[in-house]
Amino acid sequence: MTHAAIDIMMPQDAVVHSRTQESSSIYTLGLRFADMAMNERYHFEPGQFNMLYVYGVGEVPISIVSDPHDDEELHHTIRNVGRVTQALSKLQPGDHLGVRGPFGQGWPIQQARQHDVLIITGGLGCAPSVSAINYIMRRRQAFGRVCIIQGVKHSDDLIWQQRYEQWMQAGDTQVLLAADVAKHSWPWHIGLVTELIPQIELDISTAVVMLCGPEIMMQASASQLIEEGANIKNIWLSLERNMHCATGHCGHCQFGADFICKQGPVINYQLIRERLMIRGL
Repeated sequence: MTHAAIDIMMPQDAVVHSRTQESSSIYTLGLRFADMAMNERYHFEPGQFNMLYVYGVGEVPISIVSDPHDDEELHHTIRNVGRVTQALSKLQPGDHLGVRGPFGQGWPIQQARQHDVLIITGGLGCAPSVSAINYIMRRRQAFGRVCIIQGVKHSDDLIWQQRYEQWMQAGDTQVLLAADVAKHSWPWHIGLVTELIPQIELDISTAVVMLCGPEIMMQASASQLIEEGANIKNIWLSLERNMHCATGHCGHCQFGADFICKQGPVINYQLIRERLMIRGL
């Protein structure tokens, strides 16, 4: 939820405090607002995003991967795919950029308390789910069993491998990893991420489900989970669209009657299941 004291239309000056190269095309920027008071006023929920503005280049929507309460820096994991993200990739500690936000609807974290939680992500677009995982892991006793499933096209695409291995060691936590194509050294499943669903060790009928990744993967996962007994009302998806303004004015992210920047990016599957995979939406 956007804090009332922050003008979300005005980019706030922020400083790059850290930079981590996650892979050849993915990097994480750790930010702090230049105005120290802004660091205290700024609040976000897991699953929300910011608009990051490179001065003189433009801005782009990027998911927040930090824990909303425990991280001193505001972390954004970014894939280098376009003009603005290329400019962001050149920023180093000490450089400045603009931040607008936070925007959109986040994951149903409070609804998930005291429930089992299933998180399924696919491809390189796993960043929107990481803030939810970080939040849950640091408050582990407030949630039931947790199952995290991550699938990638190639084993080399898996970032945060050390982080997944740490999550594997947490109590009442199951981590399942898959790659469509893998090296001989890959110790986990080779195949589609949906093939891991039968291995889930929690109560699917009452679990809160969070899906993030390509729409075809989310659609297939949701359908299979419902067949396994999941409650459609407990299934949530993080959608990705071409967001320019983040306030619902430009119309670029319109998805049927909804705008992903406002009604999303996290939306209940029951509300949008008929619109998924329709070309042009």
